[in-house]
Amino acid sequence: MKKLIALLLSFIMLLSLAACGNRSSGTAGNSETDRTSHNVAESPADTEQNAGGQEKNGESAQTQNDGSNTDAPAVYMTTDISPEGMMKVYEALGVELTGDNIAVKLSTGEPPASNYLDPDLIRDLVARVDGTIVECNTAYGGSRSETDMHYQVAEDHGFTDLGKGFIIMDEDGKSMILPVEGGQQLSENYVGAHFGDFDGFLVLSHFKGHAMAGFGGAIKNISIGIGSQEGKCLIHTAGKSHTSPWGGNQDAFLESMADAGKSVVDALDGNILFINVMNRLSIDCDCDGNPSEPDIHDIGILASADPVALDQACVDLIYQAEGNESFVRRMEGQHAEHVLEAGETIGLGSRTYRLESVDN
Repeated sequence: MKKLIALLLSFIMLLSLAACGNRSSGTAGNSETDRTSHNVAESPADTEQNAGGQEKNGESAQTQNDGSNTDAPAVYMTTDISPEGMMKVYEALGVELTGDNIAVKLSTGEPPASNYLDPDLIRDLVARVDGTIVECNTAYGGSRSETDMHYQVAEDHGFTDLGKGFIIMDEDGKSMILPVEGGQQLSENYVGAHFGDFDGFLVLSHFKGHAMAGFGGAIKNISIGIGSQEGKCLIHTAGKSHTSPWGGNQDAFLESMADAGKSVVDALDGNILFINVMNRLSIDCDCDGNPSEPDIHDIGILASADPVALDQACVDLIYQAEGNESFVRRMEGQHAEHVLEAGETIGLGSRTYRLESVDN
C-alpha cells in the first residue's frame, strides 16, 4: 500500500510539473511568485520527507524525485558540520584542483562578532589542497577596507596560519581585468591583481542572508568577493561607477554578479570547486560586525563544481527549514534568486541539480 501511495504521489507531482511549464522569473519583492524546487534527485532519506512538496510563498511546490535527469550537476551534502564533514563533501566531488598554487577564497568576517567560517573547521581541507587563503578589500568602509587593517583582521580571526598563509589580492589597490563573455551587464570584470598568481580556486562560503544581495553563497564569493575595490563598485552599479558601490539598479546588480562570476570561472578554465557551509544562518552577512541571531537551525555542508546549482540547493533548503520567515523575507525583498536566473541564462551553471547525501 505504501508503494502504491508513493507511486500515486510521484505521478501527481509529474503532472503538476508538466502543467507549470517554464519557471516564473517573478519581480523584485513579489512574494506571490510561484516557486518550483529544482532538485531532481534527492538522497533516499529526503525523498519520502519531501514527497508532498515544500511550501514556498504559501503555495505547494512539487519536487521531482524519480532521478531521471542524471545529467544534472551533483550537489553533495552532509549534515556533519565538522572538519570530517568538510573533507567528506570535498572528496565526494571526485576531482582534484590542479596546479602548484591553489587559492582558498573565503570571507575574513567583519569585527567584532560576524559569522565567518571557523578556521578549525576548514584547517584540514586547506592543508589537503595546500592552499593559500585569499581575500580582497571591501569597498564600503569598515575594518577591512584598508590593507593593513584587513591583514590584522585576518590574523585576529585565525586565517593567517592556515595552509600557505594569507594574501589580500588587491593589497596594492591594483586590479586585473577579466573579459566577460556573454554577460548581461558587464563586458569586463576587475578582480584583485594577485588573482593571476593562482592556478585554481577552492571557494569556501558561509551561506547566509545579505542586506543587498538577499543571500550570500558561492556566486557572491566569486564576484563581489574576488572583485577588487574598483571591481566591487562596477558590479554594484552594473558597470557605471569605478569609485562608488551605491545607487545601482537591483536586478542589474544581481546580473552583474553572475557576469563577474562567469568571468572568474572562465579564466580558471573550470579549475574551481565550491563548498557552502550552512550554519549560523543569520539574515545578515559576514560583512556585518553585529549580525542578527539566526532563526534557523544549522543545516549542513554542501559542495559542487557548479556554483548556480550549489546556491540553488541552499536556497531550496532555506525554504524547507523551520523558522525561515525572516530569511525568506530578506531574500524575496531583494529578488535574490534573480542572480541564479541570470547565472543560468549566461551559462555560469544550472538551477537544476541532483542532491546527494554523503552521510549514508
